[in-house]
Amino acid sequence: MTRGRFVRAALAAGLLFLWLPILLLVVYAFSADRIPFQWGGFSLRWFSALAANERLVEAALLSLRIAAGAATLAVLIGGAAGWALARFGPFRGRAVFGALIGAPLVLPEVVTGLSLLLLFVALETATGWPQGRGALTVLFAHATLGAAFVAVVIQARLAETDRSLEEAAMDLGATPFTAFRTVTLPLIAPALTAGWLLAFTLSLDDVVIASFVSGPAGTTLPMALFAMLRLGLTPEVNALGAVIVLGVGAMLAVAALLLRPRRG
Repeated sequence: MTRGRFVRAALAAGLLFLWLPILLLVVYAFSADRIPFQWGGFSLRWFSALAANERLVEAALLSLRIAAGAATLAVLIGGAAGWALARFGPFRGRAVFGALIGAPLVLPEVVTGLSLLLLFVALETATGWPQGRGALTVLFAHATLGAAFVAVVIQARLAETDRSLEEAAMDLGATPFTAFRTVTLPLIAPALTAGWLLAFTLSLDDVVIASFVSGPAGTTLPMALFAMLRLGLTPEVNALGAVIVLGVGAMLAVAALLLRPRRG
């Protein structure tokens, strides 16, 4: 076997390994059988059952709201942290600041979730806020996790950006804010978009941290699915997976359009 054939065969095997389970899930979402992974003829009954399942629908909508809010907050916090690390140069406490920002990247999620739980309990004891755990505490916890990833993305992007462009804009009379808005912000916009999508995905997928900091009113979709495992999964989960795959595909298409290089 030539090298080219071996590379193509390895690539095909890797793609098959990654995508075959997802494709099977989507296929079985259209099965009429009550057993999740048994074909019983084509049917859309489980999509109708999913739409009628208020618990899953509410958990999915709550997860989307939390993920969108956490991603937006993570971009604001992580973007500012990445900007400080990339543009302020050496300053006192820089190493400690960078370590604290990047801590969620290396700490196990169990440790992060437990520490955030203790923080929220201490805040409630000292100030009366937050009153119990719920969707808001999950949002702040996921924003903390996402900010670490966004900071890395923004710092890397700014390291590749020519700072002389900002200096040239200020030499021509632009204020630092105007230079940032008209020069730097367009240059880092793809990184901000990528960071937002990354934080959104991390929040939507998380179950460990959410299990620590959530309450009865903060049950996210992954938590609801894990709770269903105790009683056995139904084909509604396959239908939900097919909907998520469609949604993720649409998001990737939008991201590809936003991040593609502009001609001219």
